[in-house]
Amino acid sequence: MAKAVELRRAHELFVCTETVLPFVRPVVADSWRRCVTGRASRDDHGLPSVWMGTDELADYRAQHPLAPALPVFDSLLGGPAGDSGHVFAVSDADGTLLWVRGRAVALERAERMNFVEGAGWSESSAGTNAPGTALVVGHPVQVFSAEHYNEVVHPWSCSAAPIRDPVSGRILGAVDITGDESAASPYALALVRAVAMAAEAELAGPRRPVRPGVRIRALGRDAAVLEVDGYVRTLSPRHSEILAVLALARGGLSAGRLAVELSEVELGMSTVRAEMSRLRAVLGDALLGSRPYELRRSVSADFTDVVALLAEGRVRDAMAIYDGPLLPSSDAPFVREHRIALEQQVRGAVLASGDVRLLRRWVSAGWGADDVAAWQALATHLPRGSAAHGAAVGRARGLLVGAP
Repeated sequence: MAKAVELRRAHELFVCTETVLPFVRPVVADSWRRCVTGRASRDDHGLPSVWMGTDELADYRAQHPLAPALPVFDSLLGGPAGDSGHVFAVSDADGTLLWVRGRAVALERAERMNFVEGAGWSESSAGTNAPGTALVVGHPVQVFSAEHYNEVVHPWSCSAAPIRDPVSGRILGAVDITGDESAASPYALALVRAVAMAAEAELAGPRRPVRPGVRIRALGRDAAVLEVDGYVRTLSPRHSEILAVLALARGGLSAGRLAVELSEVELGMSTVRAEMSRLRAVLGDALLGSRPYELRRSVSADFTDVVALLAEGRVRDAMAIYDGPLLPSSDAPFVREHRIALEQQVRGAVLASGDVRLLRRWVSAGWGADDVAAWQALATHLPRGSAAHGAAVGRARGLLVGAP
């Protein structure tokens, strides 16, 4: 693959001269520089060490704050990772791998580079890698092929997101998908982001999301509706995107970071600041802070409520408020990633539920009308010989052959 070849050339140049070619992403270049400073290994003579034996690791995992979220990781990542030939892993805040799951063949391949439970995959120990680097920078990271600092890891790609304590905001660990190049796809990044959010919702406790005085509704609509202490306002599409990003981001965002999350083409700082100034005129200083840009009050949103309810296994309640994709016409990278991840989560939960009512609602909606797997699942759970069963089978077959 041309991209992998270019990256290998860039990696070789960097390790020899510490020169960074222009196409190397800043998050990777910064990590490489930290690896040089920390003298991270570049070959198999310095593979990550296994810090903990079986018994010690078992005790540590049982007491770790992420232990209650393990069913969430298994439920949301077990299928996608296994079906793709990937492994998924959960680390602690220091990069030690607590759980590594996948099919036997993938686990055996990962073991060759010590990507195993109990091994230390911090950036300082293993060089540039998605879980280790995500823990350093505090946001989701993808690492593709030779973007890894250690050459042994070049055949692999990965996506990871940090997981934070829902009360204190401190990083508890990271969730990661590791495998072939598809493990560094936009879908993989969106997936780990969504799973991290679901884990945080699980850690917050088994309760229905609280409705504070500020609420956002952005599912199934291009213009979000904002409710503040009983006052309702429909926002512009751009302000809807900004509000969604701020509601999902933790710790606030700089103008530069917000620009990246809002557009794939470069947005000038003056453009971002002008938009934020206009939004502040709508929201007021009490709600919208700056330096960094953040929401100053507790905010609930339909899209975060759905994630929380799915994490609790309350699929029916989640579907009751899932009115469609998040800001469906938005091209903002951050919004698009979360839209894809959320839709996949809801779809997966509905298909796995076997609930005829939920399946009917899914295929009756615009976003699920052409979903072959959903029609097939519905047919499976309808009485054979019934008119509804025949209709579902016919629709599935029609979609398979491209009929309207």
